[in-house]
Amino acid sequence: MGAVTSTAPSPGSPDSSLLDLAPVIPVVIVHDVADAVPMARALVAGGLPAIEVTFRTPAAADAIRAIADEVPDAVVGAGTVLTPEQVETAVAAGSRFLVTPGWTDRLLGALDASGLPYLPGVSTTSEVVALLERGVEEMKFFPAEAAGGTAYLKALASPLPRARFCPTGGVNASNALGYLSLPNVGCVGGTWMLPPDALEAGDWARVESLAREAAALRG
Repeated sequence: MGAVTSTAPSPGSPDSSLLDLAPVIPVVIVHDVADAVPMARALVAGGLPAIEVTFRTPAAADAIRAIADEVPDAVVGAGTVLTPEQVETAVAAGSRFLVTPGWTDRLLGALDASGLPYLPGVSTTSEVVALLERGVEEMKFFPAEAAGGTAYLKALASPLPRARFCPTGGVNASNALGYLSLPNVGCVGGTWMLPPDALEAGDWARVESLAREAAALRG
């Protein structure tokens, strides 16, 4: 089986890897579907087109659908995907990529069958090797800080040079650049450009400003 990379269309380059669309993928938890579109527009305007909407609330699928329908420049995907049934729901809602916190054979089979690019979650060397054996070369490293952070990923770079990662979990504005400086990191996932008080107030200008700062981390 050939190498599987997370290729997702982008406004600038249709053949770009998901890991290369922007230095940061916002990890979004949507409680109110009405917030989905203005939030996505703010993130895209700030330079972060890839948006991961997590399946942590009942609003997730409708939020993905709204963004897919109304924000054409967004590359919206589903995160915290745990079951084949959620894969089907995400695809039906219009997701353009899938992200999982971990993987099983059953879940990986559903991810493959979806036809979408995906980032399966890993936190150990054995999981990385197992995915490489299956031809999967792009992965989510989660929970990044708790699982060893930049030191762990740096140690993987030499023995496993084909593996590329999107570290998520404890990544923030102060440590993101340390991850992005590693040769095996394509982008990071985080929530710091979506502070709860800004979301509660509908302060999309602030979200756009924070997104622009995040997009500039890798100039």
